[in-house]
Amino acid sequence: MSNEATDSATTAEFRFLEGDAARVGRTAPLPAVERVWTSVGDGRRVSALRFAPQNPPQLVTLHGVGLNAHSFDPMLLALDVPALSIDLPGHGRSDWREDADYRPDHLAVDVVTTLEALCSQPVTLLGHSLGGLTASLVAAARPELVSQLIVVDITPGISPSRDAGSVTEFITGQRDYGSVEEIVDRAIQFGIGSDRAALTRGVSLNTRQRADGRLEWTHHFAHLEGPLPAGAADDPQPYAPIWASLQSLDVPVTLVQASAGVVSEELAAEWQDQLPDSSIITIDGPHNLHEATPRELADVVRRTLTP
Repeated sequence: MSNEATDSATTAEFRFLEGDAARVGRTAPLPAVERVWTSVGDGRRVSALRFAPQNPPQLVTLHGVGLNAHSFDPMLLALDVPALSIDLPGHGRSDWREDADYRPDHLAVDVVTTLEALCSQPVTLLGHSLGGLTASLVAAARPELVSQLIVVDITPGISPSRDAGSVTEFITGQRDYGSVEEIVDRAIQFGIGSDRAALTRGVSLNTRQRADGRLEWTHHFAHLEGPLPAGAADDPQPYAPIWASLQSLDVPVTLVQASAGVVSEELAAEWQDQLPDSSIITIDGPHNLHEATPRELADVVRRTLTP
């Protein structure tokens, strides 16, 4: 690819940053943002976005099913600290797994490799949904890499079929679309969000045009049959063993609950019972808080970063 083509692709990828900054009220100049890759084995690479790459990351973010690293752009612009936003395997520009097995324990192995390669000091690790389960396993497996853990709107007690059925249906119920507007309409219908501009941005960064002109999602999940994440057993609570990983942690742990998300009051109560020394903070908004309420989530993260 020529330098001119590379510059054009980079400009297209980051074309929403100015609008993201305006949305969260950022008045400072935009930080430098670069895309980086890490080899993780089996010929695969994990891709990520580095914000303020001249400094080591203080914060690392992991998105949920069907999203990508760019979903955190508005929050990271509001927060304004050196950060690394990772495309989980099978999402964004990270490679797909040949076995299509995206359970949190498999994802955690690749995230650890990425942290080892790109982070020179312990980081605050923030994970949303599937990324939150993955982050919990990363922190337990490699505590020297993580200074604190923030889990956004997920707990190991979740039942995917009971608590996240609408998310699954949104991703797999329709596989191709005629326009971005059609996808945005569907997202609003499923309660993914209500801000059309924000949803249009997210959809544009997470779809591609097929040879027949139809749009499809870029992530692997939309091309698979079966449960999400692919490879998960039919156990109604397949992530319950992650409680033990969370209980083993010797770092601050915070659950951020979305008022209209997937963490019910029952799940939040179970979290408090299992992890009595942790904190729970509730933000008004849907499951994808980092997309719907980026300033509010940034405020929560800022408080945890400031002793």
